[in-house]
Amino acid sequence: MRVATWNVNSVRTRVGRVVDWLVREDVDVLGMQEIKCKPEQFPVEAFEAAGYTVEAHGLNQWNGVAFASRLPMEDVTRDFPGQPGFLKGQEGPGLPVEARAIGVTVEGVRLWSLYVPNGRELGDPHYTYKLDWLAQLADRTSEWLAAEPDLPLALMGDWNVAPLDEDVWDMRVFEGSTHVSEPERAAFRTFEERGLQDVVRPLVPTGYTYWDYKQLRFPRNEGMRIDFVMGSQAFADVTVGATIHRDERKGDAPSDHVPVSVDLDLDTVLDDDRPMIF
Repeated sequence: MRVATWNVNSVRTRVGRVVDWLVREDVDVLGMQEIKCKPEQFPVEAFEAAGYTVEAHGLNQWNGVAFASRLPMEDVTRDFPGQPGFLKGQEGPGLPVEARAIGVTVEGVRLWSLYVPNGRELGDPHYTYKLDWLAQLADRTSEWLAAEPDLPLALMGDWNVAPLDEDVWDMRVFEGSTHVSEPERAAFRTFEERGLQDVVRPLVPTGYTYWDYKQLRFPRNEGMRIDFVMGSQAFADVTVGATIHRDERKGDAPSDHVPVSVDLDLDTVLDDDRPMIF
């Protein structure tokens, strides 16, 4: 089973690219971030024509997450329990919860597509929101794994954290910025302490997943590694391959992120449809 994550930066703008890539790369399940639309605005028809069903979670023209799968999706969950909300200029409980998390179960594998808050600037209320968001998600992760220690679980998406110095092209450029601050990196490490691991890095040690549109960042390879698939031990045990699809940053109107895919050594219902070879 091939599972992938991609911050598509507006699915309506890039539907052709996304569907073409799904088919070309033989992807079974794709978690998307920044779909930037409500579910009723999602270009479902193009995905269905390629053999995929869609589960989307979007509230407006910002944020938004979704899954496209050619395998049955079960236990669809929009938002994780305790997910913090945010409203500029306001604090406290009861703030609006943004469309940043959706979970599905596919072939017994629990997958979450996540769009972690950006944080904006150190000291900004959005930075505090980001740290709280990650802390609450880490607590839920602990609960999920405590309830099902052998659960193949993956939290994947745009984490908006570069956990290592080599995950940005020049640390001097990022001095005093978000994404590389110690509190953010500590929040990322918390997931490793709670039982998850980056299943891509051991197979793809180097490479970026994001390049800003400005200042020729991509031609200069001035990128960041901020898109991750963080898997439980049971998920890591069946991970046999991984790819950062760098070429998807090329061409007309690309997203500023590229897909990251992992291959799982799992039989699926689709295997029954493939011809037997003797």
